[in-house]
Amino acid sequence: MKKILIIEDDREIAELERDYLETNGFGCDIETWGTTGLDTALNGDYDLFIVDIMLPGMDGFEIVRRIRMKKQTPVIFLSARGDDIDKIRGLGLGADDYMTKPFSPNELVARVKAHLSRFEALTSSSSKLITIRSLSIDPQARTISLNGQSITMTAKEFDLLHYLASNPNRAFSKEQLFDRIWGMDALGDVNTVAVHIQRIREKLSVSGEKFIDTVWGIGYKLSK
Repeated sequence: MKKILIIEDDREIAELERDYLETNGFGCDIETWGTTGLDTALNGDYDLFIVDIMLPGMDGFEIVRRIRMKKQTPVIFLSARGDDIDKIRGLGLGADDYMTKPFSPNELVARVKAHLSRFEALTSSSSKLITIRSLSIDPQARTISLNGQSITMTAKEFDLLHYLASNPNRAFSKEQLFDRIWGMDALGDVNTVAVHIQRIREKLSVSGEKFIDTVWGIGYKLSK
């Protein structure tokens, strides 16, 4: 049974989420306080996190930032804050999706299933270490290094880089990459791919090498 941690201070909403998820075969725990939610997330064995933003003790942005320092577990923000700036910030911190309240419980269940399926497929699709010049990608450990030095990336940054590195010298459009890595229209804008590519480039720039090329009129490719 897949286990999900719900970090939500509105008990009624949290219990609604739990009821629908448990009906669909998931195990769920609820935390209503930000700091205890983070502690449970870091020390528990969960397959996905659903996190509100406005929480007592610690906000959801900080929770996800700290989770991403330790874990690649899928995260869905579920918040009353629906501004694009909040969505962009949430996804930039490493969340996999962002839903706004009021929400459809059935859609939440569908997104949970989709993200769990995609994460499992991406983590099990290849266990082979990929080495391209000074860049090394370990799919099993989900780690990245340059010249032996560890590089920290969010879950989506890792998945995007791993996918490009698994298909070197092949150009992909933003739409193809969005469909492969995100799988569903979280922001309604494939330009989130460009934002993630830019962040990956910045993190890899410490090597002095260029790995990801822009193919004008098409998209991006990782060159060997």
